Amino acid sequence: SWRDRLLAHLTSELPNVTLNGSGEHRLPHNLNLTFAGVASDALLMAVPDLALSTGSACNSASVEPSYVLQGIGVPRARALASLRFSFGRFTTDADIDQALAEIRHALTRLRR
Repeated sequence: SWRDRLLAHLTSELPNVTLNGSGEHRLPHNLNLTFAGVASDALLMAVPDLALSTGSACNSASVEPSYVLQGIGVPRARALASLRFSFGRFTTDADIDQALAEIRHALTRLRR
């Protein structure tokens, strides 16, 4: 799946990228990752061509960390360094390649 491909590449190629939630019991169309050392809003602004979110879908207008992440025990600081990726029926392999390239570039620049 696109989710698994993006997860595998980001966690194996970039340091301090971790999955939030269960690796096994999760919905197939979303992914929530922590990018340690980078504020999620800074990373979000560094990749303007990607449609990402810093919070849960039902609370997307809030600047507070996702209550879902807090509910599963993710510490506030880690939740504030997390982004949610969503995948739909129109997502393509090219979209995943673009996301990987943009996230790699942005993280490298922001972590300097």
